[in-house]
Amino acid sequence: GESIVNIAASVGIVLDQGNYRSAEEMIRDADTALHRAKLDAKGGYVVFDNEMFRDAKKFLERKSGIQQALLEGSFEVHYQPIIDVLTGELSSMEALVRWPHPVEGMISPAEFIPIAEETGLILPLGEWVLRSVCEQIKKWNTIGYDGFRVAVNLSARQFENNIPSLVEGMMIETGISADSLTLEITEGIAMKNVEQNIRMLEDLKALGLNISIDDFGTGYSSLAYLKRFPLNTLKIDRSFIKDITENTDDQEITKAIIAMGQNLNLKVLAEGVETQKQLDILRFSGCDYIQGYFYSEPLSASEVAPFLKNKSLINDRQLELI
Repeated sequence: GESIVNIAASVGIVLDQGNYRSAEEMIRDADTALHRAKLDAKGGYVVFDNEMFRDAKKFLERKSGIQQALLEGSFEVHYQPIIDVLTGELSSMEALVRWPHPVEGMISPAEFIPIAEETGLILPLGEWVLRSVCEQIKKWNTIGYDGFRVAVNLSARQFENNIPSLVEGMMIETGISADSLTLEITEGIAMKNVEQNIRMLEDLKALGLNISIDDFGTGYSSLAYLKRFPLNTLKIDRSFIKDITENTDDQEITKAIIAMGQNLNLKVLAEGVETQKQLDILRFSGCDYIQGYFYSEPLSASEVAPFLKNKSLINDRQLELI
């Protein structure tokens, strides 16, 4: 018998209004429009326009800017304090990469990290961040600051490589102990290639590192898998914390995540905490750690030093916690 095959196509269209000097330019722009058509919906068409040209140009500028910044070593690592809810003391920090641009000022990670991911530049950038953090921990240790951890984010692309050997190599190279490092992965990454990632995380855990799962609650991971990941910490995504004081749904979800974390013997960290009221709800719900502007924005390494010196955030908020 006959079989019917339905074929759908995505189409990228370019209109020549006399502004093209070569066929290559036209094909390049049609290809850009095709790429956009594939993103929008299967079986759709997109006509190339000036906005797409500006986007493509911006993308290429950012890409070469990232390459340049890597060569010149102009990225910076800032550290955001993470506070123990019960004691009010600094327990760890999250390392966040910052790009001070000579012309544009600080460029947001939300803008350059996705481009680094897409182009593969996240591999050298991620490695640079990890090395910078290990070297900084070593400097702090040398002057007598220890007993804290620094969390470093890992990206999906980095998981395509052998992360355990990279991390182990850097720990040996810088001479820092495994208990001063936490590796943070998003729930979305964890759910890709689950079996392979569990093995890789187990190897990292075997090195003595802490493993934290970030953006929790946004990636819909199966609880059966969550139990199998060798995790230490669950981070509640800031989107739930933002309206926790007004929105009872967000409050209930947050409480449920904290209870679930406790049942799995995990520490629970809330990010994006900005007010005393949010802190009160989180403390009452049994949250272990918080991070956010209520205590501190991300700081340069030298600005963190006073906190490390006596482990507490020296201000009046300290008293509210006791």
